Amino acid sequence: MRVYVTGNITVDETWSIADIPQKGSSVHGIKVSQDIGGKGANQAIILSRCGIETRLIAATGNDSNGVWIRQQIINEPLSLLPNAYFNQHSDTSIILNSADGDNAIITTTAAADAFCLEEIIPHLADAAAGDILLQQGNFSVEKTRALFQLAKARGMTTVFNPSPVNPDFAHLWPLIDIAVVNESEAAELQPQGLKTLVITQGAAGAWLVSEGQRRFCPAVAAEAVDTTGAGDTFLAVMLASALLRGVLPDPLALTHASRAAAITVSRRGTFNAFPGQQELAALLSTGGE
Repeated sequence: MRVYVTGNITVDETWSIADIPQKGSSVHGIKVSQDIGGKGANQAIILSRCGIETRLIAATGNDSNGVWIRQQIINEPLSLLPNAYFNQHSDTSIILNSADGDNAIITTTAAADAFCLEEIIPHLADAAAGDILLQQGNFSVEKTRALFQLAKARGMTTVFNPSPVNPDFAHLWPLIDIAVVNESEAAELQPQGLKTLVITQGAAGAWLVSEGQRRFCPAVAAEAVDTTGAGDTFLAVMLASALLRGVLPDPLALTHASRAAAITVSRRGTFNAFPGQQELAALLSTGGE
C-alpha cells in the first residue's frame, strides 16, 4: 500500500517587519526562516515520517530554490517525482509577519501550474487498488478531477483536502472517499456522500462524520508559538494512524493527529516544526486514553 500525493512544493520564506507595507513604501525586515512548504509537500513529508510508503508528485523549478528543495528532501523517507527540473521558477511563499501579529503572504504557482496532467499520470503508472491518492486545492479543478477519476478507475482510495478552496470543488464529492475540511470550507463546499468526513475547528478540536455517526474529538491543549503547518500535520497523522491499523479514520486517529499538531504549533516554522520520525513512532504507539 502506497500513498501518492499530487500537489505542490514550495520554499517558504518568513520575514519579520514592523508593519505591513503601504503601496510605494520601502521597509526594513529580518529573514526569520526558510523552510520547505506547500501543502502537498507538508503532508507527504509527515506521512513518510510515520512509516507510510509515500510518493510526492510535485514540480520543482530549474533555479537555486529548486536545487535547495531537493537537497532538503533527499534526507526524507519519501520519493519526490519527477526527478527532472521544470523550466520555471520554483514556487515560493513570502510570509510577512508584522510586530502586531498581522501577516501578508505572497505565493506563486508557476511550477504547479506548469505540471500538466500528461506529465503527472506516468508517475501513477504502478498505482493499484488499495493505494491512496491524496490531493489538496493547489491544482485546477479540471486537473484535480481528472486525477481523482483515474484513481477511482484503479480502485484507489481518494483523499481530499480542498485548501486553498475553490467553489467548484463542490462538484468533486462523488469522487472522494475521505475529506478533511475546516469550518469555512465545509460551509462553502457542503461535503456529502463520503465514507469519512473530518471537519477541523482549530484549537477546539474536530468533528468526525463516519458510518452514519457524528463524533466530536477535542484537541490536545498546547501553547501555540506558530500555527503554520498544523492542519497538514493533523491530516497526515490522522491518515497514517488509520492506514497503519487498517481502518478508516476513527477517534484514535484524530487523537493521534491532535497530539502531533500540538507538537507542530509549539515550534516556529513549518518543515522545521514538524515532529520527527521517532516522535511520531512513539505517538502512534499510544492509545486514546
